[in-house]
Amino acid sequence: MCAASVLVVDDSATMRALIKHALSRDPEIVVVGEAANPFEARDKMKALDPDVVTLDVEMPNMNGIEFLEKIMTLRPTPVIMVSNLTAPGAAATLAALEIGAFDCVAKPSARGNMFIELPGLIKEAARAKSGMAKRRNAPSRGRSAVAKTARGAKLPDLIAIGSSTGGVEALMQVLAEFPANCPPTVIVQHLPAAFTGSFAARLDRVSRARVFEAKGGEELLPGHVYLAPGGGRHMVVKAGTRPSLSLIEGETVSGHRPSVDVLFGSVAKNFSGSHCGVILTGMGRDGAQGLLEMRQAGAQTLGQDEDSSLVYGMPRVAHEIGAVERQLPLGRIARQIFSGG
Repeated sequence: MCAASVLVVDDSATMRALIKHALSRDPEIVVVGEAANPFEARDKMKALDPDVVTLDVEMPNMNGIEFLEKIMTLRPTPVIMVSNLTAPGAAATLAALEIGAFDCVAKPSARGNMFIELPGLIKEAARAKSGMAKRRNAPSRGRSAVAKTARGAKLPDLIAIGSSTGGVEALMQVLAEFPANCPPTVIVQHLPAAFTGSFAARLDRVSRARVFEAKGGEELLPGHVYLAPGGGRHMVVKAGTRPSLSLIEGETVSGHRPSVDVLFGSVAKNFSGSHCGVILTGMGRDGAQGLLEMRQAGAQTLGQDEDSSLVYGMPRVAHEIGAVERQLPLGRIARQIFSGG
């Protein structure tokens, strides 16, 4: 395997040295350059074409969020944000994930924390580079028109959605088109535990439906969207005369907990009404097998297409194993669910 090449961007020379030291111990990673600001980083990205960029949030002249947006628009590259997870930092980090950052790590609060998780994330991000779509048309950030139900169209009784890298932005766009009376909707988006609550609140602001971070035990109600909390338990749909949600312990599945596969599988097994499964942008294969189970149980199954996916991993695997009934650009997914067009 070729070493993953990394460009480290931070206005602090000390922090750049800490990151470089943490990465230099891994023989599968090479730091090919450093930059103290986005302007220097832009030139080095052109000259070095790194596999991955680590990027600070707070920098002079142009902050990391603004620079990230330029990267994802003009030169899509896996970016790992390196920031302090204070309350303002968490908001900035969520904004970065919405734009398309691969992941986020905290700066060390003491010398004992030397970015233990960073090398693994770098290698995962490097593997994702080849699957990053160029996104010929950047999705609109404005409030979308509400998807309208075609006359005579039969809506599903439940919608289940799974996503990972790039999914924060994708879910923002899809849920902005959900009407207030949408079928109950359950979502697994791979996110650190610290961010799912604030992400649910952000989705709630852009969607006419009500969006919540699931707590477990909720009855599935129309007009309600339930986001699985990050970091520790799987979210499943429980059978019953009044279907509900449960958060359960268990091993990681497809490398994740909560897992899209587990959610989708529980829908296929436990939900007796009509249902629709949607798999969006993300690296790996989580959700592919579960979506196949949903299709085999009679569900409508949709997958995001390659051109509109930030990382065409999860949708690709689902398509290849026959789990996806229809592939669509991101902007058409809500319309397909609600109007069949």
